[in-house]
Amino acid sequence: MITAAKKVSQVAAHTGIAFGLMYVLTGSVVFGGLAAVLEPVVNVLLLPFHERAWHKLRARAVQARERYAALAGEKVSQTIMHAAVAFLMLWWATGSMAVGGLAAVLEPVLNVVALPYHDRLWDKLELRLAAQPAAAAA
Repeated sequence: MITAAKKVSQVAAHTGIAFGLMYVLTGSVVFGGLAAVLEPVVNVLLLPFHERAWHKLRARAVQARERYAALAGEKVSQTIMHAAVAFLMLWWATGSMAVGGLAAVLEPVLNVVALPYHDRLWDKLELRLAAQPAAAAA
């Protein structure tokens, strides 16, 4: 149940970032709404495939240095994927490569900065919920 709530919250955060950025870039609620719906949904649909592929690569890493390199590669790859989706969605929606390019730079950066804080909050919540039954049993 908590995993589903975390995913819904992740989509809501991603959607809010996309809407806010596109509204600021275009001044249009329509384009902001289109970006808020399409761009995060495409990213959320692609992300499990991305994570699965990188999980296989990380599993092959034996030394700590290799694992760190694989993790760094995954984050760079995830940022590139976000940038490509943002660019294509906004270029398609607005017909402007400039808006698509600006979105491709700003939107992934905002997500890469904001979503780890989101995930950290959820991790703390999960730990707190896991500790409650243990405290009740003591």
